Amino acid sequence: MTDPQPALTPALARREVGALAARMGIEVVEASPERVVATMPVADNTQPYGLLHGGASVVLAETLGSIGSALHAGQGRVAVGIEINATHHRSATEGVVTGVATPLTRGRTLASYEVVITDEQDRRVCTSRISCLVRDA
Repeated sequence: MTDPQPALTPALARREVGALAARMGIEVVEASPERVVATMPVADNTQPYGLLHGGASVVLAETLGSIGSALHAGQGRVAVGIEINATHHRSATEGVVTGVATPLTRGRTLASYEVVITDEQDRRVCTSRISCLVRDA
């Protein structure tokens, strides 16, 4: 029987998000298979016009969807990203953005999450969808 609420992996329990996400200032606030929340500063994650880089939003989205998928996979299993897309709705030039990942589907071999990224005024900056293959470790 699979634990419906798997324990956080040791890395996630220490709030480690990986080298790239750490360099970008991503901080996990909440993590479960049902909801993953993290913040990321706009500063130092901008493109030449001073706007939040679209790639930074995608890194935030992939980080959150991967964490949710890994927690869904549980012990002895791994989740690897196989597809991601993003729609950029508005720019952000300062402050912090917040990403919230919620599952679209969590199956035995595939987990897909929608990630909504908002600015400090709760305006949608980006919507992303990530799918991860779930396999035995």
